[in-house]
Amino acid sequence: METKQITLDATKIDQRYIYRTLKRIFDFCASLLALIPLSIIFLVIALLIKLDDGGPVFFSQTRVGRHGKLFKIYKFRSMRVDAEDLLEKLMEKNQVDGPMFKMKDDPRISRVGKFLRKYSLDELPQLINVLLGDMSLVGPRPPLPREVVEYTDYDKQRLYVTPGCTGLWQATERNNVGFAGMVKLDLEYIQNASVWLDLKIILMTVKILFVPNGAY
Repeated sequence: METKQITLDATKIDQRYIYRTLKRIFDFCASLLALIPLSIIFLVIALLIKLDDGGPVFFSQTRVGRHGKLFKIYKFRSMRVDAEDLLEKLMEKNQVDGPMFKMKDDPRISRVGKFLRKYSLDELPQLINVLLGDMSLVGPRPPLPREVVEYTDYDKQRLYVTPGCTGLWQATERNNVGFAGMVKLDLEYIQNASVWLDLKIILMTVKILFVPNGAY
């Protein structure tokens, strides 16, 4: 049985002024307060990455944000230095449908990177993106420009809002669904977005830090 597609009204979403203002205030305060105590963890992770292969600690990449705005996302480097060069050779082993690459036991991931990804620690620097306003704590995963090129008009609805560090997809199904399933969850989130739903997803994500949901 075919799942009914969700059609969103971009204008109505843009007019959620009170929600967006509250969300931005919370994002700014929470990310700023979190970065202070996390600075010690940042130093430990940076040291582990350096000891592993001597390469760069951070990894930055261009992503697509709200309404197609491009920005640089920041993460702890969890892959080998030559990961981007190896990607083309691995595309035929992609384990998800649609414009997104996922591969279990990806040979590009470093030894330290496997641990960081299991507990989503590689994504902690995205709090800087939240502080700057390019991302929110909760929202759809920010896609790569090459992924968006393959988007249908339906898929592009997930760009109606600011992307997030975590979201309904990350906190629930994650690697259990393909691209279409991710889009469906993102659109469900956008359709029902509220302060309470955001808080619920944040709590679910905190739980994943202690009980990983199979991220890779």
